[in-house]
Amino acid sequence: MRLGLILSEAFTGLRRNASMVISVILVTFVSLTFVGAAMLMQMQIGKMQSYWADRAQVAVFMCASSSNVPTCDAGEPATQQQIDEVRATLDGPALAPLIRDYTFQTSDEVFADAQQQLPEDILGVVTADQFNATFSINLIDQRQSDVITEAFTGQTGVEDVQDQLQYLEPLFQALTVATYVAVGIAGLMLIAAVLLIATTIRLSAFARRRELGIMRLVGASNRFIQTPFVLEGVLAALVGSGLASVAVWAIVGIGVDQYLRDRIGFITSWVNVGDVAVVIPVIVVVGVILAALSASFAIRRWLRA
Repeated sequence: MRLGLILSEAFTGLRRNASMVISVILVTFVSLTFVGAAMLMQMQIGKMQSYWADRAQVAVFMCASSSNVPTCDAGEPATQQQIDEVRATLDGPALAPLIRDYTFQTSDEVFADAQQQLPEDILGVVTADQFNATFSINLIDQRQSDVITEAFTGQTGVEDVQDQLQYLEPLFQALTVATYVAVGIAGLMLIAAVLLIATTIRLSAFARRRELGIMRLVGASNRFIQTPFVLEGVLAALVGSGLASVAVWAIVGIGVDQYLRDRIGFITSWVNVGDVAVVIPVIVVVGVILAALSASFAIRRWLRA
């Protein structure tokens, strides 16, 4: 099988159906860009969850003079005995194996921190005993935060128990939904690309039907006839994959590194060029395989017709 002849036939088909080939390239480019963006978004969610899971704390808020819950005496902050009971539970055999470390701030220390953040008009009307003394607990496995919550919820002297990671869950859920939307759009666009490739191959075969008839008469094998058409689809998909690779790189190199990284400070771990190096081969392989399968199926059906 002469490679030069096969490539010549493939490029001839691309020239004859230039408008359809451009459509295939554009649809492949858009669909694979969505695939790459969805992969990057899922990687970003994973990085954020990993980062915050190591740093999120469970906060146990002791009663303050302003507390108004059944576990607190109205107008009375938590006593030293109640604080010591919480500390003893944290140091006890049931919870200690789950805890990496914890810190305790008195109401005076919390008030001192608040003085650096609250406006003057509010500071003038609040006192230290209105702020909750707080245990801040770092767990070995943040997924076990429910154990801490159950241990102290309803305990006398404890106003509330809060898992900081739960406040980030809506963000993770929104990003996951956005990932699913991107995957859905990418899937529809990939279907469109597959159908366009099949249509392009059939048009190319129809335009060269006399040549194909002669090739059959002189004994050319089906594989020899099919290969140039498959190459047409693969080459068009390769161009679209290349454009999608550039777009994915731009998303990270420009969109993330030069724009988002400086403007969203609470996210400290972003996708990077290393992640792009994982995504690009995937989208290229996906584009080439879909194009090859679509073109092969289309030309086989046309030859049997």
